[in-house]
Amino acid sequence: MKKIFIINGGQSFGHSGGQFNHTVSRETAAFFQDQPGYEVQLTDVSSAYDPDEEVKKYLWADVIIYHFPVWWFSLPHDLKKYIDVVFTAGHDKGLYTSDGRSSRNPDINYGTGGTLKGRQYMFTSSWNAPAAAFTLPGEFFQERSVDDGVLFGFHRMNAFLGLSPLETFHFHDVEKNADVPRDMKLYKAHLQAVFATEAVATA
Repeated sequence: MKKIFIINGGQSFGHSGGQFNHTVSRETAAFFQDQPGYEVQLTDVSSAYDPDEEVKKYLWADVIIYHFPVWWFSLPHDLKKYIDVVFTAGHDKGLYTSDGRSSRNPDINYGTGGTLKGRQYMFTSSWNAPAAAFTLPGEFFQERSVDDGVLFGFHRMNAFLGLSPLETFHFHDVEKNADVPRDMKLYKAHLQAVFATEAVATA
């Protein structure tokens, strides 16, 4: 039985109601619940949670899946607080033991103290920015991808725990040109492709 921990990082703030990421989270849960051999747990970071119980969910999971909007080129504040609180609670409780260095040679091995090696993570992000803003010469993101640009730091947060990445999925232009049925169809195809490939790789 493969264990999937879904973290809904959508939230209501300003003009955002958080509904798009609630929809993505529900679709993800439904996808795995409809497949044999999967168990699912889900956390909404805007609801009350016990940090120690959230640490246990990380330890329980084989795959952690994050869903969140990008606000001002970073994580939304409820998700960032969740990471700060839960990762800190997980120090020496199964998430990581140290930053990985030794006092004898402090310049090397930083970020290798994570204890979730062998487990994986995936995330989706949602943007007002169109996909072309990341790829066209002269456009805003200077031809840097989402994963190697704005969200590089979030990838390293998960790497610090020892987690390995699965292919991400990014929803673009969701404010001006949202097409939820189309986006969910594409996202479900992504889940099928990633988890069929992942199952073959671990068989």
